[in-house]
Amino acid sequence: MTGTSRGDGLGAECIDRPLPSFEHESLTQKVVFASGEAAARVRAEVERLGASRVMVIAAAAEAELARAVTADLPVVLRWDEVVMHVPVEVAERARAAAVEHRADLLLSVGGGSTTGLAKAIALTGGMPILAVPTTYAGSEATSVWGLTEQARKTTGVDARVLPRSVVYDAALMVSLPVAMSVASGLNALAHCVDAMWGPRVDPIDQALAGEGIRALAAGLPAVVADPMGLPGREQALYGTYLSAVAFSSAGSGLHHKICHVLGGRYDLPHAQTHAVVLPYVLAFNAPAAPRAERRIAAAFGADSAIEGLQRLRRDVDAPKALRDYGVKETEMDDAVQAVLDVVPDGNPRPVTAGDLQRLLRAAWRGADPRLTSNEEESRR
Repeated sequence: MTGTSRGDGLGAECIDRPLPSFEHESLTQKVVFASGEAAARVRAEVERLGASRVMVIAAAAEAELARAVTADLPVVLRWDEVVMHVPVEVAERARAAAVEHRADLLLSVGGGSTTGLAKAIALTGGMPILAVPTTYAGSEATSVWGLTEQARKTTGVDARVLPRSVVYDAALMVSLPVAMSVASGLNALAHCVDAMWGPRVDPIDQALAGEGIRALAAGLPAVVADPMGLPGREQALYGTYLSAVAFSSAGSGLHHKICHVLGGRYDLPHAQTHAVVLPYVLAFNAPAAPRAERRIAAAFGADSAIEGLQRLRRDVDAPKALRDYGVKETEMDDAVQAVLDVVPDGNPRPVTAGDLQRLLRAAWRGADPRLTSNEEESRR
């Protein structure tokens, strides 16, 4: 999947300009979107995939829900050791269990950590994955895997880890607490923003990301207002899928590189870390990518991208500061070089150690990203 376009892609206002040359590869995956029908749709997909020895992966907190979804299936193993950021030792135990029970299908029911574990097993075992998401993580629609070892998170891309099928059922989301729904949804929104200027971005990615932002910006406030209602959950789930497809194609941008370093080094909660860091990366990159910035702003229905994001964050009472999750301010400085080492090619603007130090400290404090960006620009 390669492309020659860069992050500041063409929008509708640039119709007089030729499109850049690009290559776009769509991933092969069946997606089923059916509220209230998870059990029947999962059973149909298991039959379609010809599986007879299913390994169900679901954290202990999701055990009851997973049993309801997987009733009457040929389950040979239920695995509940699910750990955030997928430690290598956890993956190794799950891989061994899959081989021992001769599993021919991995059925994940849960959020990003659950899907991530299924991907870790598939990476070495080659079994297909059927994913049933219960958060807005989006991992189910990407070919990206991640493993953590000795406080370092490694990610990669491999077609073997892309789930063959995904069953989206918004009714499974109503049990997700509002605060976690917000953090998880903002994680999905971060996929959209990163996709606007990822290293392999093309106009198709940007179109998907723009619609993803619109859907999430509409869906998340509705979830907060009516947690048990399906319309908001459905919009958020739809936006999540679009965000993941765009991100998987465009590649990991600066935001995700920062969050992967922080998550791996300090064991920070995944969704909340993304929710906190996003406005600072957006404020940093947006001035150097004006056309992409206008697309993001338009998707929010706002005058600027950062104003639209901050309005949404206020409306949903988003996570505010990294310090709220136990990390120390001095640890922000310790992470600077690790992030600098993985800054992606094609970021809209050059990134220095000083930039990262200011960005991370601002995210730790929960400072206004608009003021932080203005102060930074005055130094340049």
